Amino acid sequence: MSTLLATSRSSRAPVTASAIQAVDHTIALFSRIPHSAIALLARFSVAMTFWMSGQTKIEGLVLDPIGATVEFGWPRISDSALELFRSEYALPLIPPEFAAPMAAVAEHVFPLLLLVGLASRLSAFALLVMTLVIQIFVYPSAFATHGLWAALMLYLMARGPGRVSLDHLVARRVRA
Repeated sequence: MSTLLATSRSSRAPVTASAIQAVDHTIALFSRIPHSAIALLARFSVAMTFWMSGQTKIEGLVLDPIGATVEFGWPRISDSALELFRSEYALPLIPPEFAAPMAAVAEHVFPLLLLVGLASRLSAFALLVMTLVIQIFVYPSAFATHGLWAALMLYLMARGPGRVSLDHLVARRVRA
């Protein structure tokens, strides 16, 4: 009986060692994913999410990169956006006539800056604050979605936008 146990234990050791090597190899491969690629995907994802939300708040200018729709005109706050800020999106202390345009501007300016990688950390921070406001006052049950957004923005704030960004070009010129 003890010989059988010793045999099964010794045959398990090489399997365990090879499994550990496979895990180590996989981790090494994952660690080679460039920060710039992760940051670019994070910037694009967050920017598109907020840009498309901003597009729902305005009329007169449509730039929908996902639906490939373009309409040029002077942007203005839509009546439906004002109504949403009077009801579903109502914020304490901020009147809807101020909150709706403020949100629409923020949802266009900061995503654009984030997409091109200019003032990326500041833009990510501004959108994180906006996300916290939405989480606390508008959709408190949407933590799963807002948590994902927050994780991406915190990553960008902590690690920066990566090499494929105007921030990187500016930093290189300033340091040169």
